[in-house]
Amino acid sequence: MSIGRMDLNLLKVFDAVFEDRNLVLAGRRLNLSQSAVSHALARLRELVGDDLFLRTGKGMAPTGRATAMAPAIRDCLRRIEATLGVESFTPEKSTRRFVIAANDHVTAVIVAPLSRELQRIASGVDLVIRPSTRLDLAEQIDLGRIDLAIGIFAQVPARLNARTLMSQGEAILMRKGHPAARRRLTLRDVASYPLVAISVGGQEEGAVDGFILERGLARQSEMFDRHALQEALADMGQAPRLRVTVPHSLAIPALLRESDMLSIVPTSLARALTRSGELLLRPPPYRSGLATTRAVWHRRNDHDGAHLWLRDRVFAVARTIAEAGDGR
Repeated sequence: MSIGRMDLNLLKVFDAVFEDRNLVLAGRRLNLSQSAVSHALARLRELVGDDLFLRTGKGMAPTGRATAMAPAIRDCLRRIEATLGVESFTPEKSTRRFVIAANDHVTAVIVAPLSRELQRIASGVDLVIRPSTRLDLAEQIDLGRIDLAIGIFAQVPARLNARTLMSQGEAILMRKGHPAARRRLTLRDVASYPLVAISVGGQEEGAVDGFILERGLARQSEMFDRHALQEALADMGQAPRLRVTVPHSLAIPALLRESDMLSIVPTSLARALTRSGELLLRPPPYRSGLATTRAVWHRRNDHDGAHLWLRDRVFAVARTIAEAGDGR
């Protein structure tokens, strides 16, 4: 196929249909009729020699060829826009939609204040939060369907970039009126009272040593330092009793409310959950490691103006949290 036969507008149509999986939505984005979008896809199919998209009950499903093409096409379009300077980003006028992958802890601690700031400085910008626990997270970043992933990553492949947001230790939560509430928490308490822990994936999802590895991206599956806990109790000849393991941190208050269980959680989450006044925060009676929360994005977005702006806002929010003591 000669590039001389290629209308670059066809690539914009392809990118919009791949993102929206719907001809009508893609047309609205491009200010084209559904008929025009269909005609453009037909021309591109003829050039490429592949169906590219198949109609299903859930919309336009990309073929394997389309899925392979999508990241490079999106990258090329953004490079052309950046080179020509045709897409300047003005936050206060933008109606851009950003997709962030985050768990409920990160959503409560970082995304909530980020949303409040965007309402003040960029009220037309929308956020879509996808679960960072999904098993195809790295693939979604590669395909450009996730703009930024926030979490704890042990390994980040070279095609992705990362920046540290905060480092934090752990805290132990208990209900008000807990038998251990009026004294210093001890290792014997941690051994005696059953625990609530957060785990978003086990060995059945491919987790190894508390991390899930996919396409070179290793992300945390357990939100507590299991090894530190086990080693501390092993010196007493005890083992931790994990009575309840949950994938959602915001379920913890309900689980602790009428129970003598304890919960080990990241410090920033513990501070957020104690603001209601029904839970108490205590430092763990053993030394646990620090966990570093990072933002991860694809390198093709390194110099994209809109992405740069979003990352700067996320970093600023995280810095404020850390300076206030919520990230320690």
